[in-house]
Parts: sequence; C-alpha cells; structure tokens
Amino acid sequence: MIRFDQVSVTYEGASRPSLRNADFTLPEGELTLLVGPSGVGKSTLLGAVSGLVPHFTGGTLRGRVTVAGRDTRTHLPRELADVVGTVGQDPLAHFVTDVVEDELAYGMESLGLAPAVMRRRVEETLDLLGLNELRDRPIATLSGGQQQRVAIGSVLTTHPRVLVLDEPTSALDPAAAEEVLAVLQRLVHDLGTTVLMAEHRLERVVQYADRVLLLPSPGAAPVLGTPSDIMAVSPVHPPVVSLGRLAGWTPLPLSVRDARRQAAPLRSRLSSAPDPGPQTPDGLDIPAPPAFEARGAGGGAPETGSGAELLGVPPAVAGGGTVEGRGGERLRAAAPSAPAPATAPPGPLTRLARLWRRDPADAPARTPGHTPAGAGPGTPDATGTPAATATRLGMRRARAEVLHDITLTVAPGETIALMGRNGAGKSTLLAALTGTLAPTTGQVTVGGRTPHRTPPPEMVRRVGLVPQEPRDLLYADTVAAECAAADADAHAAPGTCRALVSALLPDVPDGTHPRDLSEGQRLTLALALVLTGRPALLLLDEPTRGLDYAAKARLVETLRALAADGHAIVLATHDVELAAELAHRVVILAGGEIVADGPTAEVVVSSPAFAPQVAKILAPDHWLTVSQVAAALEATP
Repeated sequence: MIRFDQVSVTYEGASRPSLRNADFTLPEGELTLLVGPSGVGKSTLLGAVSGLVPHFTGGTLRGRVTVAGRDTRTHLPRELADVVGTVGQDPLAHFVTDVVEDELAYGMESLGLAPAVMRRRVEETLDLLGLNELRDRPIATLSGGQQQRVAIGSVLTTHPRVLVLDEPTSALDPAAAEEVLAVLQRLVHDLGTTVLMAEHRLERVVQYADRVLLLPSPGAAPVLGTPSDIMAVSPVHPPVVSLGRLAGWTPLPLSVRDARRQAAPLRSRLSSAPDPGPQTPDGLDIPAPPAFEARGAGGGAPETGSGAELLGVPPAVAGGGTVEGRGGERLRAAAPSAPAPATAPPGPLTRLARLWRRDPADAPARTPGHTPAGAGPGTPDATGTPAATATRLGMRRARAEVLHDITLTVAPGETIALMGRNGAGKSTLLAALTGTLAPTTGQVTVGGRTPHRTPPPEMVRRVGLVPQEPRDLLYADTVAAECAAADADAHAAPGTCRALVSALLPDVPDGTHPRDLSEGQRLTLALALVLTGRPALLLLDEPTRGLDYAAKARLVETLRALAADGHAIVLATHDVELAAELAHRVVILAGGEIVADGPTAEVVVSSPAFAPQVAKILAPDHWLTVSQVAAALEATP
C-alpha cells in the first residue's frame, strides 16, 4: 500500500538530509508505528506519504514514494486526498470551518459525497469519538484535546484507505486516547485501513502496532520490524520495556498485562526494600486526597484556546518543493516568498503580556530593571507566603460553568500536576492564575498580587506560562534571535537563554528557523524563552507534547532544579509518566471541580486512568517509576 524506494529529503539551506535512504513497504490493513527521537525526520516521512513533502514544505525529494499505486512526485496532495487522510501535530492548522459538525462534513463535501452519506458518517464519527455533545460548539472554544479529536474525526469521515497520524494522542487524556486507538484498531481489523502513526507516548500505543518503523538517529536509514524486535534495540521505549530490560524479562513485555505475568519475582525482591512513599519537598504539608465524587454526564467545559488570534500571528507561508526521480526529472511547485519583518520581534515576556490581555504600552511605565515592592519578579518568596492561591474560585464562560468552588494552594518549591479529562478546566485554571481571565466568583492571588488586576508587564515577570501552542511565543526567524530577545526582555546576561536551549535541545544550530523545528522542539524552545526570566511561578500546559523520552528526561531535570531552588511549578498534563516522575502532588479535575488532591503516589496508584505503567505492574505497592525500582534493587542485598 505504501512504498518508499530509496527516498531522501533535503530541505533548502539544510546541511544534511532530514530523511535518508528510506526503503521499505507497508502492506495494506496494518497499523505501523513510527518511532524515534525528536528531530530525526518522522514528520518528514509522514509528509512524504501525503505529498505535503515536498509540494508544500519545499525541499528536494530523491527517490520514489507510491501510495495505492500513485506516485507522489506526479500527484499533488489534493490528488491524493481520496486515498490519504492526514492529521498533523497541530490540530488548529487542520481546521477549515468554525463549528465541529461543519468540520466533520467538510472533507466529504470536497469529495462530492451524497448528503445522506455525509449525514450518516457524521453521526457515526460523533459517536465513535465521543463528540456528540460538542457538535454545535465553535472549534475555538474547545480544549486542545477536544480539538484533536475533531481533527481526527474530520479525516475519518472520508473513509480514506490510508491514515497518516502525527502524535494523534498527545493532547488526549488517557481515556480519550484509548477510545481513539480502539477506533483505529477497528478500522484496521474490520475495514482494512492502513494506518501509519508517529507517537512519542509509546506506553499508550506500542501494544496496538502490527509493525514498528524506527528512525534511530538523524540521517540513519529507517528499520522496520515487529514491535518486540524493534523495542529490544530502540533508543526510545516505554517504561514497561525499560522495566523489562532492568529485570531481564524474556520476551520483553509490550503491555502492562504481559509485564504483570512476569513480575512476581521482581515484586518479591522489592518486598524487602523500603516503600518509596510520596514525593514531598521539605517543609510542605500536603493534604490527604478527598473522597472521589461521582458526577453526572454533564462532561467537560471549554478551556482556553490558542492566543494566536489575539497576537495577530499570520499563518505560515508554504514553500515550494522539488522532486527528483531516478531518471533525474525535476518538478517544482511555486512558492510565495514570505515578507521580511518590518521591525525586530518583541521579547517573549512582551508577547506573553500581549497574549494575556493587552500591549505593555497600555500599562504604567516602568524603569528598566526596577523591581516593584514585595517579592521580586523571578525570585521565589522566602517568607513562607504561598506562591499562588485560589479560594472558592468559580469561572463561567458563555453561560457555561467552567470551574466551580476551586480552592488550591501552591507552595514555593512545590510541583503540582493538574490532571483530568479533556475539557475538565485545567487550562482555564492556569488562565486564572495568569490573570488572562477574571474570576466570576472567589479570589486568586499570585505572589501577593491579584493577577487580573495587575499590569501584564509586571505579572509576566512573576508567573511564566508555556502555552499549548508554542508558536504563540515564537516570532523571530532564528533560534539565536529568539534567545537574544529573551535575554534582553528578561534583563538577563547575554547567552542565558542560549545555554538553556543547549541544555534542553542539544545540536540545534543558532540559525535554525523555529518553523523548521518539530512540534516538541518548538515547545522546548518556548519553555527556554520563559525560563530565561526565572519566574517564581511556572505554569506549563501540556509540556511534553512531541517530546521523546530523552527530551522529557532533560525537561524533568531542569524543572526539578527550579523546584529545588524554590520555584513553584504547576503543569496541566495528560502525561501520567511525567506526573509520576516529577510531581510532588496531583490534583484531578472533573467537570470543573477538584475531585482528588494529594501526594502523587496516593492519588495515581488508586486511579486506573492516571496510574503510570510501573504502578500498574507493581500495584499495590507505591512504585511509580523505573528509576525508583532501579535504586531500590541497587540498595537491596
């Protein structure tokens, strides 16, 4: 169904190919999982299947890619649309219409399907993906995870023979991710659909794959094999495989069920080791989790969406592309040239101020370097004052109650993971902490300030937000320019931001355009820009989207160091493995209310939905991560 014949792709200005010597065949009716570290060319490979590479992205493609017998060198993406359905990393870039139901129908309208067929398929897709209650909602009011489900649904309605998915579960809560994967498995098994999917959260998907296609490093040729064979040698692998390697299990387990069958000897060895207990920073008094409250089927509430429309960010301009066949023929797609910026880009703190409410020019003038009275921006409070509090907080948006009776205290040096299903109110709570949204009822304070009443230029130096959409913070043409603007905006020593980027994103050249980075790399760059200001309170909204395990480990190391230095961290995430590795405390939201709040081990071990793989394998003991198990085994005679 999909054939790559000695394919290499080199983008304009690049010193080496992004994809090299790809030569493989993917048969019809199988789910193939594409894995590899960040930045090795996974998105490029997927784009070559749909024809977006090089016809839309630019660059030179050598070799030949065929899909269902169609040569992508001679077929533009629109001429493959009836065969290939594509969902990229950024769902907002996917949408054409404004309303959920219209978006699901748009692709079928383009293909000229009969109205009766369109109506039936829309209803089927709404039910399959749990979108029925959102059918009349404007897409802009949906949470990031809800938007991702709509993007997937808009592709499923056309019934393509090939589905190409780039990080399809990255913004989904665990339950929604399982639903989407179950739908994909049904399409493969019942309809013979061919699915090619890139995903970093392998703990969710590897057990569903028929084959795994590994890109081991930049420029290395892809390796295709069975999941067990590839996971045995892959540099990226889920915790269940890491635990299997540590324990010496044969064959390596790919699922929690397989691992539990082999785990009895390991449990016995760990029984003599001390229980790891909750992760609690010194001096913090973490409350016990309250009893879980059952709620009706009212479901989720809208979360804050992208701020791109507030910033006036224009859509990316597509480049032209060149393809080369074995006979040397060259086909060129015309490319409009992007206009050069008229002025130097603003720094990230200025962009955040614009994103939150208004331009800093609207606020009272400040002397550069002047620190307002009270705890200084970027300096954790040493007096015992909470970094942030919410007291009986309530939020309403468009007549919908988004948050209800939220009471939360964040202490300096504490890391809190906000978890819950898509639309539970996590991003809205972060927006309340930044002052983007004013409380309907109750009160919010951050560093002794009321966020929505504090001028944004002052607020962004006290609290840093890394949004779901990193492009909201990226204006400059190069990584070096972004870092220089961040240093100047934060009054930091030159090179401060670049050092952070080097620590989090090794081997990314200064001259790289942020647009040419992968989604995970762009997010990490945005994080480095915000960290340059060293805010006392750091908020992260889905910080591991698009990150491989190595990049996630570097992120965890950086955030741990900040917390140890007294910075408070609140992250809204569906990544249960990140919460297990990093968070001292987990707060679970449902329907806009807090339903669980307590030490990470106590909350997640008792939750089937939010427990990490190690906890499921070794339950009921409170082991959360492979690193905990490894340390215990080293200390056990």
